[in-house]
Amino acid sequence: MPRIIDLEGVMIHESAYVDGPVSIGKGTKIWHFSHISANCEIGESCVFGQNVFVAGNVKTGSRVKVQNNVSIYTGCELEDEVFLGPSCVLTNVTNPRSQVNRQSLYEKTLFKRGATIGANATIVCGITIGRYAFVGAGSVVTKDVPDYALMVGNPARQKGWMSRHGHLLGEPDDEGVMVCPESGYRYKLENSIVKCLDLDEESSLPEDLSYGKKTYRDFKI
Repeated sequence: MPRIIDLEGVMIHESAYVDGPVSIGKGTKIWHFSHISANCEIGESCVFGQNVFVAGNVKTGSRVKVQNNVSIYTGCELEDEVFLGPSCVLTNVTNPRSQVNRQSLYEKTLFKRGATIGANATIVCGITIGRYAFVGAGSVVTKDVPDYALMVGNPARQKGWMSRHGHLLGEPDDEGVMVCPESGYRYKLENSIVKCLDLDEESSLPEDLSYGKKTYRDFKI
């Protein structure tokens, strides 16, 4: 399998290994000791940190960020702007046994646009993580996660709703509206479904709201 060491518009660290054939979008960075397997489709402006493994036939969208020590196995699909925190664990077989070959039975796990997986969290395969959902550090997720849901614990349970800026949304007003303390964007809870009222779900944040100016704790004070 040929090793790719140079792709136009892509930064591949000299210690990283990229198998061909592969499709990687411009602006993507692949850092130390990472391994991108053949037949992957990776979008533009992604970042793969140190010691990341991406298995064959994995697909990611653009502007995806994968922190150190993460393995993305066949069967996983990441939409645009997904964040995988350091050392989080993804899987692709619910009932693995060394003595039983299930390579033709890999289960699909879908990470929808803008979802965040915290450090050391575990995602059991065969589920969907909703748009802009937020899985807290160390959580173990075994079931589908709704859009914007905050999930914590083992097994993970929903503890509220998170804004696109990663803030816990307060109690809804009489009209079911919640406001993000950082962006001012309004979110509406209706029939157990949250949607942003001020920005299309498939749109990226405008540039002036794409850079944080205060820490999470600053907003809690």
